Amino acid sequence: MLNWYSYFLAIPEAVMKNPICPKCNALEVVKSGIINDRQRYRCKKCGYYFTVNKLGKGIDSYYVTKALQLYIEGISYREIERILGVSHVSIMNWVRKYKIKAPEQTEYHPTYKILNHAELVEHMKNSANLKGAGMMITELGDKYMMIKWKRFKD
Repeated sequence: MLNWYSYFLAIPEAVMKNPICPKCNALEVVKSGIINDRQRYRCKKCGYYFTVNKLGKGIDSYYVTKALQLYIEGISYREIERILGVSHVSIMNWVRKYKIKAPEQTEYHPTYKILNHAELVEHMKNSANLKGAGMMITELGDKYMMIKWKRFKD
């Protein structure tokens, strides 16, 4: 026979093993097959079928920040997708979520290169590469991204 204290301690364990019905919050839930590699459950009380919530992939905030930086610099969604390996739809959603507005660019055109450390040092040694354009260098994982803005010729 369980006293009230040991019964109270046993409740969290029971909740962790069996999910709670999202419709009626009952604990009387049984397994009822597998759909798309996820366990399906049926509530004994109300007869509702459900699956446990998917946790989601969750993208590191580093990639969100980099994607937004690149968007502000004038790089397209698809280009950012190729660079970071994150869906262009996710990038569009982040731009909407954080209300980011890229400035109008009519006179300048951004170009970018992805370089490792040695290539970046070699590129920076040549003074001809440093003239006539604005430049930004940002870390991109174990490499560096160099963005240059060249003025359109009239």
